Amino acid sequence: MTHPISRFPVPEIKDLPEDLRARILEVQAKAGFVPNVFLALAHRPAEWRAFFAYHDALLLKDTGTLTKGEREMIIVATSATNGCLYCVVAHGAILRVYEKKPLLADQLAVNPREADLTPRQRAMVEFALKVAADSRSISDADFKALHEQGCTDEDIWDIAAITAFFGLSNRLANVLSMRPNDEFYLMGRVPRAKPAG
Repeated sequence: MTHPISRFPVPEIKDLPEDLRARILEVQAKAGFVPNVFLALAHRPAEWRAFFAYHDALLLKDTGTLTKGEREMIIVATSATNGCLYCVVAHGAILRVYEKKPLLADQLAVNPREADLTPRQRAMVEFALKVAADSRSISDADFKALHEQGCTDEDIWDIAAITAFFGLSNRLANVLSMRPNDEFYLMGRVPRAKPAG
C-alpha cells in the first residue's frame, strides 16, 4: 500500500515555480531521491522559500564551531522530544552519514542522556533539549556550562536557533503527517549502492 507523503496536496515537480524545481532537482541529483519535505512544503511556495532560506542559513554555513554532525545531533534529539517521525528518521540518516556511527541517531532519539557523546556534545544536546522543552528557564548557568565545554556565545545562539527552527519544522511535519522517504531508513547503515557503469 502506498501512503501519501502529506495530508495536503503535493504538487508535481514539473508544475512548480522554476526556483523550487531547480533546487529540488539539484537535491535529487545529489541524494538520488527527493526528500519528501521538499515536495510536501511546496504546497505553499512562498513559505517553502522562507523555510529553506532559514534552514540553509543554520545548517549550510561554515562559521562557528559546531560540526555538521553536531547540528544533526541537536536536530535528532529535539525532534524526538517533539515526536516528529519525519525529522528523526531523515536527520538520523544524515547524522549517521556525517558521523559514521550507525548507532548514534537511535541512541539520541530514544534516550539522549545515554548516547555515546563527548562531554561537549552532551552539554550541547542537554541545552538544546532545555530550549525545546522549557526555554523560559534558560539562565546564565546554562551559558556557563556550555562555555566550560568550549562553546562560544555564537555557538549557543546556533544551538538555540537550530532547536527553535526544528520546533517549527517538527510541528508542521506532524500536522502534515509528513512521511519519511523509505531511503532514509538504510542511509548510513548499509553501503550506498554504486551507480551502474
